[in-house]
Amino acid sequence: MGVPRSGGQTGGMAGELDDIRARLERIGEELADLAIERLRESIDAGGSELPVDEKRITRARRAVEKAANLLREPDDRSWD
Repeated sequence: MGVPRSGGQTGGMAGELDDIRARLERIGEELADLAIERLRESIDAGGSELPVDEKRITRARRAVEKAANLLREPDDRSWD
């Protein structure tokens, strides 16, 4: 059973994955913005080292971007 998409249509598995991929991409953008904000705050405060949480945020962003890219790839059915 598909998730209703815009216009009230029901999408299949590909549509559901596209929706999830789009949400992951938005989350990745939010994480990138947050990391930049943390860096700016550190610079403004005169910090000479990277904020500890900036590294963690960047790692999370990379993981989210990797997941989004995996959902963008064509379906690999070689295991069937």
